Amino acid sequence: MPRITAPTVAEHRSRRLEALLEAGRELVTEGGPDALTLANLAKRVGLSRPSLYEYFRSREDLAAAIVEDELPRWTALVAESLGGEAPLAEKLTSYVQMQLELMRDGRHAAAVALSAHALPEDARQRIRDGHQRLLEPLVDTLADAGVAEPRLRAMLIQGIVESANRLPVPDGTALVAVTVDQILHGIDTK
Repeated sequence: MPRITAPTVAEHRSRRLEALLEAGRELVTEGGPDALTLANLAKRVGLSRPSLYEYFRSREDLAAAIVEDELPRWTALVAESLGGEAPLAEKLTSYVQMQLELMRDGRHAAAVALSAHALPEDARQRIRDGHQRLLEPLVDTLADAGVAEPRLRAMLIQGIVESANRLPVPDGTALVAVTVDQILHGIDTK
């Protein structure tokens, strides 16, 4: 009989699931998406493969679980970056800075790499839904500020941030400043 390491079975399973997801992220961060296999995960955490099947039916199920586990954390960080009574420009600066830091974090890179792999359609839909929820705090902030077409503008802002993330710019402070300036003012030709 497996040893329970928490006051309740439910808490034990919850802790074990957290540890499995973290170990899965580490595998992807260290070896890329192909390193994420149930056999590698079992070795990493010291469980038998059959024990893993209690948590994940397949590698794809594990990959989807890792991505889905990250989305609420990201949404909370996005909402926090847009909170408070600051002017819109300050909120957007905070949002861009937080998003760029998040995108360069190893956890995000692992989730993005996994999302690009073949996942079942139901998992892809759950991830798409999670990304839509991730955009909601920005949509709400723009709407509260009286910005026209807040959803469309939020999608465009996110597109600019994602593009900025791909640039090989060593100075993150300059990247944030120019990205925010582009969002707020576009290109001033005067």
